[in-house]
Amino acid sequence: MLIELDIAQTVGVAAVFLVIGELIKRNVSVLERYFIPSPIIGGLVFSLITLYGHQTQSFTIELYDNMRAFLLMAFFTTIGFSASFEMLKKGGIAVAVFLFTAVLLLSLQNVVGISLASLMGENPLLGLIAGSITLTGGHGTAAAFAPLLEQKGVVGAMPAAIAAATWGLVAGCVIGGPLGSRLMKRHKIKGRPFSHGHQSHDTNEPPQDLNHQQKELSSDSKPLLPISLHSVVLLTVSMGLGAFIIDWLKDSGITLPGYLGAMVVAAVIRNVIDWKKLRFPEQEFDVIGSISLGFFLVMALMSMKLWELADVAGPLLVILVVQTVFMFFFAMFVTFRLMGKDYDAAVIATGHCGFGMGATPNAMANMQSFTAVNGPSPKAFFVIPLVGSLFIDFFNAVIITIFMNIF
Repeated sequence: MLIELDIAQTVGVAAVFLVIGELIKRNVSVLERYFIPSPIIGGLVFSLITLYGHQTQSFTIELYDNMRAFLLMAFFTTIGFSASFEMLKKGGIAVAVFLFTAVLLLSLQNVVGISLASLMGENPLLGLIAGSITLTGGHGTAAAFAPLLEQKGVVGAMPAAIAAATWGLVAGCVIGGPLGSRLMKRHKIKGRPFSHGHQSHDTNEPPQDLNHQQKELSSDSKPLLPISLHSVVLLTVSMGLGAFIIDWLKDSGITLPGYLGAMVVAAVIRNVIDWKKLRFPEQEFDVIGSISLGFFLVMALMSMKLWELADVAGPLLVILVVQTVFMFFFAMFVTFRLMGKDYDAAVIATGHCGFGMGATPNAMANMQSFTAVNGPSPKAFFVIPLVGSLFIDFFNAVIITIFMNIF
C-alpha cells in the first residue's frame, strides 16, 4: 500500500513526531544525558515505522520533500547571521586561538575520514560523512549534507550520517573526563579552590549557548519571542540574494550548494550591521534557526531508509573508532598546548572532546563535570560557547564544501 503525503500533511506529521521525540527524551534519562536532539528521536521513530513497512512489504510512505530545501536554506542563513567578527575581536586572543584550533580539527577530521575510506576501498565521501560533517558538525550539519552526498553516489548517506553524529555525541562525553584527568596528572596541574564554598557549576555559569548544531524545540529551553518583520525581511532578502549569486555562478560554470550564497550574504549583512552599530535581532534569528532546524531534522529522519545502513556499517564503524582516538590525542597534544598548558587549557581540552565529537552542549557537560571536582574555569566557559555559537558552523560549511568539490 502506497501512502502519499502532500506538503500540509508532511509538515503536520513532522510536528507530531517532533512532540513525540521531546516526550521520549524527557522520559529516557540517557537521551537527556547525551543531548540527543528531540527531532532526531522523533524522526527515527517514524523511520522505524517505515522500516517495518519495507521489511513486511505492507506499506510505503512517500513524503513531500521540497519543503526541506527551503528549511535548510533558512537554517544556514541564520548561521551566516551568527558570524559576527566584531564579537570575535571582543573575545580576545583566547577565542581566536581556540577558533584556529577548532578549524584545524575540522580539516584533519576530513583528511582522516577520507584517507581511511580510501584505504578500505570505499567511496572517499563516506569518510567525509564520518568527518567534520557529523562530528564537529553534529546532527544538523549531518542531515543537511547527507542528501548532497547521496546525489554524489554515497548509498545510505543519510542513515550513516545520523549514526555517525549520534556516535560522536556519546563518544565525546565519554573521553572528555579521562583526558582532563590525564592532563592534570601528567603536567602536575593543580585545580582551583571554590569561592565561598560553592561548587563550580555555580561559579562557571556559561553564556547562553546558541550553537546551531544542537538547537532544540523544547518549551523549557527556548524563549517565546515574537518574530519581527525586521528579522524576516533580513532573512528572506539574504536568501533571495544568495540564490541569485548561486545561479549566476552556475551560469559561469561554478557549481556551489544553494545554502552557501545565502549564508555568505547573511554574514556580510551581519558585519555591516555591527559596523554601523545598528540593532541586530539575534534572539529572533535564534528562534528562526531553531524552528527551521527542528523541522528540517525531523523531516530528514522521516525520509531516511534505514535498510541502506547495512551497506556501509562496517567501514563507518572503523572510521568512527579511529576518529575518537584521534580526537583524544588532538585535544591532548594540540588543544591543550595551544591554549596555554595550564588549568584553563586542560578544561578547554576536556570541553573540546565534546565540542569536536558532538556539540557545544556536550562540551559544557564535560567541563561542568570536570570543574565540579577540580575548581572553576571562567575562561573555558567563555571561550568554547562563543566559538560554538558564532563561528564554527560557518567555517565548517565552507570547509566541507571545499572537500566535497575536491572529491
